[in-house]
Amino acid sequence: MLRNDPDAVNRAFSKQASHFDEDDLANVVLQDLRHQVYQHVNKFLLPASRILELNAGTGLDAVQFVKGGHHVHATDLSDGMITQLEKKKAGMGTDRFTVQQLAFERLEEVRGNNYDLVFSNFGGLNCARDLSVIGNKLPSVLRPKGFVTWVVMPVVSLWEAASIFKGNRHAFRRWNSQGTLASLEGERFPAWYHTLSSIKRSMPRFDLVKAEGLASLSPPPHKAQFPAQHPATYKLLRRLDAALGKHFPFNRWADHIIVTLQLKTDG
Repeated sequence: MLRNDPDAVNRAFSKQASHFDEDDLANVVLQDLRHQVYQHVNKFLLPASRILELNAGTGLDAVQFVKGGHHVHATDLSDGMITQLEKKKAGMGTDRFTVQQLAFERLEEVRGNNYDLVFSNFGGLNCARDLSVIGNKLPSVLRPKGFVTWVVMPVVSLWEAASIFKGNRHAFRRWNSQGTLASLEGERFPAWYHTLSSIKRSMPRFDLVKAEGLASLSPPPHKAQFPAQHPATYKLLRRLDAALGKHFPFNRWADHIIVTLQLKTDG
């Protein structure tokens, strides 16, 4: 059985950190998906909300939330990502942006509590085999009835499954419950894919509030050239996502799913 490998994750994302922003901002698909995530999250934020971000990367999302008037405590495991976070923090010049190097499994060591939202974007939590390790610790850092929004990669991705017809022998890699090896910057580390049902089971003290698909029918981020090559088709698929992505099965079958849960009153 594959096990978490934080050292390999650290090396991979540290190597990626120096060019992460440039790659991200050049990817039209990824920018559209990031905007969709913000639209989702903003529904659960009050003015000047306190946000704890897990797997914050270089801080693109943290900067967005700080500019929106919120307080963000950004955490990440990777040495390289922490360096980029510190640079962004210095550039923002505000005490509403704080940084801590921390693995998501060690939430008991996080600075602060009573957060309004715990947020993790674009699959960082797919490096966790057992999400309950995190889910059981979340109530201690959240305010009563606080929210959690996770953007994770689910088991079923229609685009990935369809790639079997192009000879992709890894088209069903997500279906392996024992995990699969991901490759990034020459490093290999295990990843696991989580169904909406398994996410809910990992957080028994929370109620599901909303789930929606991210690139259910439209292309995933690795199809970065698709919008330029097929502009009309891309716009149509994005419109279909907007109409269907909040409904079964498209809020479960997608490249990523956005899942928001709320701490129960008795939690």
